[in-house]
Amino acid sequence: MSLFDDTVLVLKGYEDQTELRQVYLDHLAAHPDGLWKACGDGHITASALVVDPEHGRVLLTLHKKLRMWLQMGGHCEPEDATLAQAALREGAEESGIPGLSLLPGGPVRLDRHLTPCAWHLDVQYAAIAPPGAVEAISDESLDLRWFAYDEVGGVADDSVVRLLEATRARL
Repeated sequence: MSLFDDTVLVLKGYEDQTELRQVYLDHLAAHPDGLWKACGDGHITASALVVDPEHGRVLLTLHKKLRMWLQMGGHCEPEDATLAQAALREGAEESGIPGLSLLPGGPVRLDRHLTPCAWHLDVQYAAIAPPGAVEAISDESLDLRWFAYDEVGGVADDSVVRLLEATRARL
């Protein structure tokens, strides 16, 4: 199965945010290249909110280009076999934490937002950090920091707050 086919199946199986989900599916139906950064009309991205439920905290990155505290995530790559794998790869690359595991049940949320490159149709997962996880900043970040759940609203935008709320509801 291709990454495109996997993404369509993941979205068809996602039962929340039905209107936004349909926007994603319509985008893919109209754009066979809709997974890739080269698609100027927008593209599917995959992200992972790294959480440490044992300590009630979340790891956020201060994005170098956007200068905002965000979850880990970004563009799909040709080597990604599945959308979940893309989210997990992005989570590991940007957090520096090996051994992340995605929260079962598929994506936690969808979030469509305009970026400097194009519209991002983000499929958002949650990733659980293993016990004793130590983060390592990547070249895509200005900073990387753990925040207590109740601190996130003070540093991040509403999309991250909604993602954390949906993640906590699933934990």
